[in-house]
Amino acid sequence: MKVLLIDVVCKYGSTGKIVYDLYNEINSRGDEAAICYGRGPKIKEKNIYKFGLDFETYLHALLTRFTGFTGCFSYFSTRRLIRFIKKFKPDVVHFHELHAYFLNVNKLLKFLKKQNIKVVHTLHCSFSYTGKCGHHFECEKWKDFCGKCPRLKEYVSTMFFDHTKRMFLTKKSAFTGFKDMTITCPSNWLGNLAEQSFLGQYPIEVIPNGINTEIFSLVDTDSLKERLSIKNEKVVVAIAPNLMSPLKGGEWILKLAEKEINKPIKFIMIGVDKIDFEHTDNVLLFERTNNQNELAAFYSLADIFVICSQRENFPTTCLEAQCCGTPILGFDVGGVKETSVFDENRFVDYGNIDALANSLDEMLTTNYNKENLSKKAISIYSEKVMCNSYIQIYKK
Repeated sequence: MKVLLIDVVCKYGSTGKIVYDLYNEINSRGDEAAICYGRGPKIKEKNIYKFGLDFETYLHALLTRFTGFTGCFSYFSTRRLIRFIKKFKPDVVHFHELHAYFLNVNKLLKFLKKQNIKVVHTLHCSFSYTGKCGHHFECEKWKDFCGKCPRLKEYVSTMFFDHTKRMFLTKKSAFTGFKDMTITCPSNWLGNLAEQSFLGQYPIEVIPNGINTEIFSLVDTDSLKERLSIKNEKVVVAIAPNLMSPLKGGEWILKLAEKEINKPIKFIMIGVDKIDFEHTDNVLLFERTNNQNELAAFYSLADIFVICSQRENFPTTCLEAQCCGTPILGFDVGGVKETSVFDENRFVDYGNIDALANSLDEMLTTNYNKENLSKKAISIYSEKVMCNSYIQIYKK
């Protein structure tokens, strides 16, 4: 069996780690896997191919902002991908994120349908069934057809023109008509939404994300404590790419830290692109890191992992934190609550900062065994559990 995995990135980022774990597991079982990805550094491993051309990605992003169209440029990059598919001759193509300005989606899907290649499509957001949005929030136009988009200037962003109705109809035509496609979603929340869209004509299965638990498990943190000069303080950690964006909710964490200023608590925020803004003395800011072992140490150091996103599907940061023995506190949005496997976890209504602070105080006075929590989470979120589920779909 030959499986081709397609994503925007490889090895890094939540989806990039998922496709790389699948690649390794498939190959370890004696089958053959390849990864094609559009953005990020080149990876020199067998059958891993960066087809995206950086200059074309930047041009695609620029054209999207000025024309209002997205997912319909990147001609040369897409041609390179199709050329790889013809050479590799996969039995199954499994694609993940298709947005982020690196792919001509319609051109790829037309080719896959023409070749009658079996497809698995994992939704990590709503992009595939909306006119453009990765997260449509309370908007339900996508159930009929998009148009007059209320979130035009948000990612995937455009400055002037609203072509969401045309893009919606183009996507509907492109994504329908497959003879053999299975849709998978990491959360029931997103699966229920997909069933109400034009993707509902396909089988939809829920497969929770998995992570590399050889890396993300409880580790020693003495050296990290010394490096950060942490002695008797409690530690609250938040980790996300572009953490200070409205979507990821870094501002809420700063507000939470301000409310806890007179308590022995240290807030560590990782994924802050610019650290030149004002914050209280109980906050430590770090830029984004791709060092997985370092992230595991931060998760293990934390007494609480906090997530204040405006919307998430099934965030792998919550899985990573729990596998390192750390309970979660956050806003109850999207599929965040579905990641929870600890009774100690707490979730509050979005934007309720007082409830967030009260829950934090309660959690920090609770004694729990990090080693036992870590073992429980690992038994559920090991990448092997996830890979087994996908491999059964490939075989089916």
